[in-house]
Amino acid sequence: MTGVTLEIAAKTFPAAHGAPERALYRDFRLDVADRSFVALLGPSGLGKTTLLNMLAGVDRDFRGRVAFTAKEPRIGYAFQSPRLLPWRTVLDNVTLPLPAGAEQRERAKTVLAEMGLSDAHNVFPERLSLGMQRRVALARAFALEPDLLLMDEPFVSLDEATAERLRDLLADLIARRPTTVLFVTHDSREAVRLADRVVVLGGPPVRIERDVRVELSAENRRRADDVDRFRGELLQAG
Repeated sequence: MTGVTLEIAAKTFPAAHGAPERALYRDFRLDVADRSFVALLGPSGLGKTTLLNMLAGVDRDFRGRVAFTAKEPRIGYAFQSPRLLPWRTVLDNVTLPLPAGAEQRERAKTVLAEMGLSDAHNVFPERLSLGMQRRVALARAFALEPDLLLMDEPFVSLDEATAERLRDLLADLIARRPTTVLFVTHDSREAVRLADRVVVLGGPPVRIERDVRVELSAENRRRADDVDRFRGELLQAG
């Protein structure tokens, strides 16, 4: 497992198409403890995905640093879209980021079973519903056995019933396979439902407006009234 510190002295969007250069981050710091589940809550377009990309090493165009407590952490990334290769089967999509070998293939099958997809190994993504595709994407991220799991609105565009089932699956997976999670959302209920800490972002430049511990048990998180009550307190705190 790993904790992480992100310090951004400056991150800007360059001038383009007549729009001036824009400061996205300035003097920003975020600390994420080992095995914590942190939700980044803020409106669309604020720069939350950019933050994940900087942590993942995809975006290096900023002044600052990323420091992990583990020497070479394995980083999993679940995106807004499932990003499955249509010409590969479900099992082949899940094993794609893994080293070749029978042991890794069995690991992928185990995670697929935990996601309720044991019968879908040889199915191609186009035959799956969007909800099932997102389950495959989650299985791929967990099969990597990540020290840090980055999740960028992985349940967006799903109907609420399907999204809620996937939230339950995610919570169960993390209970069985503890890891450090940084979860981006603009849904305050989802943040409270899943995370043990909610970081509310504002801006630009992006800043931390509130940093709240979610004092709910696993059982209470599955009760809509308890989640909504805490969610109301979170929103009123601003």
